Amino acid sequence: MDQTFIILKPSTIARCLVGDVLTRFQRKGLLIAGIKMMCLDEAILREHYAHLVDRPFFPSLLHSMTATPVIVAVLRGKNAVEVVRAMTGATNCRNAAPGTIRGDFGMSGQENIIHASDSPENAEIEINRFFRPEEIFDYTLAGIGSIYAPDELD
Repeated sequence: MDQTFIILKPSTIARCLVGDVLTRFQRKGLLIAGIKMMCLDEAILREHYAHLVDRPFFPSLLHSMTATPVIVAVLRGKNAVEVVRAMTGATNCRNAAPGTIRGDFGMSGQENIIHASDSPENAEIEINRFFRPEEIFDYTLAGIGSIYAPDELD
């Protein structure tokens, strides 16, 4: 099975949406392989958002991402990156389709509820940035046969 990485941002924590968001992923059939709450500091945010450091909005992004702890998680499933990105919706919540996490829970481009890895390669990098190997668990859901056909299981 494939893995991807998410961050439930401070806007999710502040608005008490953690359960709603995680439930969507679990109901879809994704397995939570690792999860923890943590505070992000400037150093890890500069590394994580290296492609945005020189943008004029970066100080605001830093402030936003350090407002409360966040929840980071590793989700596992077939085509996990693509599935999670589709469920997440457009970065700017006002442009996100109804039915997506951002479309249903957000109104902002910055306070946009969730970060989700954009490729399998970045998922691996991000998972390694935020998790030690022993914090990722390999197990099988009891109802896996109700989620996937036998030929879809790795």
